[in-house]
Amino acid sequence: CFVTGNLDDCACDVETIDSFNNKEIFPKLQKLLSSDYFRFYKVNLNNPCPFWTDHSQCGLKYCAVKPCTEGEVPEGLKSSSYKYSEAAGQDIEECEKAEKLGAVNGSLSDETRQALQEWKKHDDESDRFCMLDDEDSPESQYVDLLLNPEVTITFILTSLCVEKRAFFRLISGLHASINIHLSARYLLDENWFELKWGHNVSEFQLRFDEELTEGEGPKRLRNLYFLYLIELRALAKILPYFERPTFHLYTGQPTEDNENKNLLLELLHVAKSFPLHFDETALFAGNKKEAMKLKEDFKLTFKNISRIMDCVECFKCRLWGKLQTQGLGTALKILFSERQIEAMPNTSNTNPSFQLSRQEIVSLFNAFGRISTSVRELENFRSLLSNLKQ
Repeated sequence: CFVTGNLDDCACDVETIDSFNNKEIFPKLQKLLSSDYFRFYKVNLNNPCPFWTDHSQCGLKYCAVKPCTEGEVPEGLKSSSYKYSEAAGQDIEECEKAEKLGAVNGSLSDETRQALQEWKKHDDESDRFCMLDDEDSPESQYVDLLLNPEVTITFILTSLCVEKRAFFRLISGLHASINIHLSARYLLDENWFELKWGHNVSEFQLRFDEELTEGEGPKRLRNLYFLYLIELRALAKILPYFERPTFHLYTGQPTEDNENKNLLLELLHVAKSFPLHFDETALFAGNKKEAMKLKEDFKLTFKNISRIMDCVECFKCRLWGKLQTQGLGTALKILFSERQIEAMPNTSNTNPSFQLSRQEIVSLFNAFGRISTSVRELENFRSLLSNLKQ
């Protein structure tokens, strides 16, 4: 059920990733994701399926998603929607929003407030690899990710040039990660008094054992490590964006916000220190015209996969499916925006050449948190299987 040695298309080995993730990344990342900025995710789970008409919904109670009440969401996050508003003077509603922003966010400098307002001005839709929900929609609600843990979702795809192979390996790696979580948090027993969740070794073997999967299981695990390298590389490259003094993880709690930004930067510096990063310059190289077409096809296909999430019947699967595809899409956006990131000004006097919305930031780190946890869970399954053999 396990893999060792070097990965295809990468100058890296499994053992290096295991050690780096479990000792350096995983503990810091879990602490960061438990903070208010990253645990509350605004999502629209009522978008209609764009590919077929289907009004069916999963009836299992484990699939339900409990949205946050008004009082459960930090005031600073609720006010963050105002950072997308245009300059005052358009209409009364916009003036009211500006007043609310000033009331909640009065401690921010003029430079920071200007930077927040510029988020709306910067339209980077063409740079995105995924579809994002409209956070201003009345259908969008905040969800506490810690209280709505992931269950499972299934992708069915096949495999092929370096770019297409990379695409399918990413989707396969995402699928593998979700199946590891399913096996690690399995409903083992249900009675009148409690639900017992835990590791299901048999379920893990059914999905990853070489013999039981006819050789596919180890390939899936290798693709999980490939996905880990892609997202780790994106975190390393985005460090300059978060190092800017004008960037804040704003929730309205200054002390905690400052501590979390320091923790975020510490995590990103650790990510950057990884010695065997994936080299994304190998993708979309060669003939410029063909490479551009391939990149657009890659982007369009991935956007369609993110749209498919609105067709998933289980609401909890839909929640985590949307978050993880958005997170991976954001990682890809970062990898292929190197020039824009390098051209970012250190102040907000000019429009930024690269920007991330809060939705993209939260999904990026939580998606990597899922992959990091999957790599960590492999160590737990190794121990469990070893104990069974003794």
